[in-house]
Amino acid sequence: MRKMILIDGNAILHRAFHALPPLTNKDGKLTNAVYGFFSMLLKIKTDLRPEYLVVCFDRPKPTFRKQLYVGYQAKRPTMDNDLVPQIALVHEGLERANVPIFEIDGYEADDLIGTLSVQAVEDNKEDVQVIILSGDRDLLQLVNHKVKVLAPIIGMTKMILFDADVVEEKYGLRPEQIVDYKALRGDSSDNYPGVIGIGQKTASSLLQKYGSLECVYEHLDEIPEKQAQKLAEGAEAASLAKKLAQIVLDAPIKLDLKKAEIEKLDKKELADFFREHNFRSLLERLVKEERVEQREAVSIKISEEKQKKLEKEEKNEQLGFL
Repeated sequence: MRKMILIDGNAILHRAFHALPPLTNKDGKLTNAVYGFFSMLLKIKTDLRPEYLVVCFDRPKPTFRKQLYVGYQAKRPTMDNDLVPQIALVHEGLERANVPIFEIDGYEADDLIGTLSVQAVEDNKEDVQVIILSGDRDLLQLVNHKVKVLAPIIGMTKMILFDADVVEEKYGLRPEQIVDYKALRGDSSDNYPGVIGIGQKTASSLLQKYGSLECVYEHLDEIPEKQAQKLAEGAEAASLAKKLAQIVLDAPIKLDLKKAEIEKLDKKELADFFREHNFRSLLERLVKEERVEQREAVSIKISEEKQKKLEKEEKNEQLGFL
């Protein structure tokens, strides 16, 4: 099975910016988030050995969710002024290294990641497993037998890999129930309400018993009167919250696996980018990795030649016997 890494660009940039101390390049520009982003990219490339790599970003323009609910993300703090110019630098580095970037007005990076994960798994002839790199727990709703989420939990190095079993163990819900949970509870970080008076424990227990938001409402007559009344009064809010929480799986983008092949990574351009911004440790890691890959390639070639030689000798022995 071949492996594709989908990186949530904004999520990793934000984490790097807040996790790392100030770092400047030779021009005095702050580059701590850029350094952290590419450090994570190299780590994932080395540790997971993917065949494909793609990065998705948010765009600053309002998304369709803002049209559904004017208060969506209204309380989020504005992006730090020291982080804004670093986004462009990351774009430059990725473009020079030939890494595909997806971003589109009206959609969040989550929607692009959801769409690409579906296309990678279902819409091509390759047998592909998708690993999403992000700290955004909203993306857990995408987890299935071929899609996992790798989430940093401490700094930039310690991470947890969410498959369906880990999601259920940690949250008491199946991945596909995450959306229904947010529909009942709302989301304070995105600033939309769910059903007023339905807390975390109640929301989980209702979904564990009835399976989905729709089934909860189909069985209101079985639910204790006070809870049923709150659910009835909050039905409209729950419906809206589910639309806001649901990741789009059919955004207007198209995955080209050939362009996403890790072999197409331009290491020379990436090395030049690292030199220009004084990322000496990243440059050393890139060079070291290149040497390891070259040794492995030679080893594989030798093994293939040995195998061909053995097969030839075996065939000659069989001909001699006949």
